[in-house]
Amino acid sequence: MRQITRITIATIGTAVLLTGGGGIALAANQAATSTTTAVSTTTAAAPAAVTGISYRRAIQIAKERVPGARVTEVEREWEHGHSVWKIELRKGGREYKVYVSATTGRIIKFRRDDR
Repeated sequence: MRQITRITIATIGTAVLLTGGGGIALAANQAATSTTTAVSTTTAAAPAAVTGISYRRAIQIAKERVPGARVTEVEREWEHGHSVWKIELRKGGREYKVYVSATTGRIIKFRRDDR
């Protein structure tokens, strides 16, 4: 739940920046009533990309790869010039990192760390 809250806050911040502050009440109301908001972030160092995969769909894809795992963190990153979702999961004392393409939904990289 903490990650969803962080993503919601980031979404509100992005909405405020994009609307010049005029959409604060609208963004806050939408965030309060719906947690299914897809996050689209861009940085100055990376070109803007059209997001085809929401963070929720990326989580579904990662959970299909590691059934029964618990999601611990979701981040939007750039890997070799491509926008990806990095999903961290835990299951049975192991940590998994699944990198899902934000445009195609394909798993780009998969790592398993034994703890």
